[in-house]
Amino acid sequence: MDTAVRHDGHHGDAPRGGPRHDDAVGQALLTRQLEEQIASRFPVGRRLRVLDVALRHGLQALALARAGHEVTGLESDPGLADTVRLSLEGEPAGIRERMRVVSGDSRSTGAHFLPGSFDVVLCHGVPAPGDEVGPLLAGLGRVLAPGGLLSLLVPNGEAAAMRPGLAGDWAGALDRLVPPGPAERALRREALTATLAGMSTPVHRWYGVRVFTGEDCALPAGEAGQRLLAAEERAGRTDPYRAVAALLHLCAVRG
Repeated sequence: MDTAVRHDGHHGDAPRGGPRHDDAVGQALLTRQLEEQIASRFPVGRRLRVLDVALRHGLQALALARAGHEVTGLESDPGLADTVRLSLEGEPAGIRERMRVVSGDSRSTGAHFLPGSFDVVLCHGVPAPGDEVGPLLAGLGRVLAPGGLLSLLVPNGEAAAMRPGLAGDWAGALDRLVPPGPAERALRREALTATLAGMSTPVHRWYGVRVFTGEDCALPAGEAGQRLLAAEERAGRTDPYRAVAALLHLCAVRG
């Protein structure tokens, strides 16, 4: 299963907090974590109703449709939405029938979908620093069915100085070693966990994504790539390493 890397285009801004679509290491790690969570939560062979918020390039959504699930992608950028629709034209009829693309941003899920409409909700490009987290998460929680899985990927603000520091960019590291403002604090893992618990959607598992590698790190072919992923995957589920990953992957379950 491939994963997509997205940002929500409702502000026409630069890429958001999730990994880019060409971040091969981040994509592969997120894929493995998602497969683990879906396999542990739902019976094998069950056709799931999936919502992919801030669809962007649609790689992950298309992979889930290929796996037999009913997938809806929500995307605010008309050009990106059309690109995904165009890519679907090359797929077999059964896959085209299982996937649809809806125009709209991540804050408007309630306007498009009924409560409890989805078994799995993916939100991997928003929120990002500066976003209003509460209303976004509340909307996602409303469309998630009881027992459903919410997969949330956010930048790890508590480790923001790690990458520039390891690269010897001391000015960049110092810029990030400042007390967080309210918007940044709302994206910290503890704050998100508390918010989700208050929505009756507690976090059941969390992972780090990219502990050792940057987003520009190429994924080597063959055994070297498998060793890289094995090290990243183990670190991403092991303390204290996962706490300094570039991204945090929170998996919550609707009560």
